[in-house]
Amino acid sequence: MPELPEVEVVRRGLERWVAHRTVAEVEVLHPRSVRRHLAGGDDFAHRLKGQRIGTPSRRGKYLWIPVDTTGTAILAHLGMSGQLLVQPHQSPDEKHLRIRVRFDDALATELRFVDQRTFGGLSLHETAPDGLPDVIAHIARDPFDPLFDDEAFHQALRRKRTTIKRALLDQSLISGVGNIYADEALWRSRIHYERPTAGFTRPRTAELLGHIRDVMNAALAVGGTSFDSLYVNVNGESGYFDRSLDAYGREGEPCRRCTTPLRRRPWMNRSSYFCPSCQRAPRVSS
Repeated sequence: MPELPEVEVVRRGLERWVAHRTVAEVEVLHPRSVRRHLAGGDDFAHRLKGQRIGTPSRRGKYLWIPVDTTGTAILAHLGMSGQLLVQPHQSPDEKHLRIRVRFDDALATELRFVDQRTFGGLSLHETAPDGLPDVIAHIARDPFDPLFDDEAFHQALRRKRTTIKRALLDQSLISGVGNIYADEALWRSRIHYERPTAGFTRPRTAELLGHIRDVMNAALAVGGTSFDSLYVNVNGESGYFDRSLDAYGREGEPCRRCTTPLRRRPWMNRSSYFCPSCQRAPRVSS
């Protein structure tokens, strides 16, 4: 599933190519892609027709496009394989095209939602006064948010009484950090993924947050991480950060710091990648 850098790459593309255009027509080609819009595909298309859309926004992994003057927003769930593509009108339809949005201007491009596995989708939701869709109001701010409070995060981390990787993937504490970037930031910080959060000091938390921001900024600079063709930007291009990963996906390869072979361990239906020398496992208390 795309994490913060990948979603931000898509958001920036939408801001460039889609913002401030007026919808002429919407085609819903697969009902599962609007299943979160409980009123159905016809209602989704009808409510968008003739509306001018605003500047796309993001919190963590959540992306939405405000609908001007209506107090609503299009919330995009990319899921495992969802793609928002800006394509010329005459471009052949993608095999897994699910939703098409045409505009009433002369730019000759349209927005397409393509989703091979149909886990993702688009839906319309009411927005709070700050513009946030009501269904994601419980999601914590992400570390790129100017209002993210490092001290509040540190205090919440210590109160949580969990392990650090679980905390980083807890969307009520911090949003946008998924499995890949958690492993990368923990490797950079020399922290084992099972270290208890109760023992974190302010300097340790600050160091970890710094590495989280650094690794995601580095990913943003090269378009995010693409392991297959399912994640692409709005122009259909893949990201290249997979070539720069220090931990994730490198089982058996030498650690770039100490040359110890990296390990992979099953973790919460995922995998954790780490260096057994640089990232020592916490001692088990008796």
